[in-house]
Amino acid sequence: MSTADPRHYDVILSPVITEKATIASEHNKVVFKVRSTATKPQIKEAVEKLFDVKVKSVNTLIREGKTKMFRGRPGQRSDSKRAIVTLEEGHKIDVTTGL
Repeated sequence: MSTADPRHYDVILSPVITEKATIASEHNKVVFKVRSTATKPQIKEAVEKLFDVKVKSVNTLIREGKTKMFRGRPGQRSDSKRAIVTLEEGHKIDVTTGL
């Protein structure tokens, strides 16, 4: 495995394990929660170095935080940025195992 720079761990926060992310994994896509200031080239480099795979493309989206009730008062969840990483054919990341 190639050497991972500690800053790569700051770019990718966690994998997203939802029904939609599981369906996307069947099409060679993996979804990660990333730092809100991360750019597409940074995300691509971090995924390639950490998981030793070849990335085809990176799409990002910002998920707006919901307004929820917290102890009887309205509260706001934080916004989060997600990256949908498409891998080259033949490459695979198993997010169910640890890093």
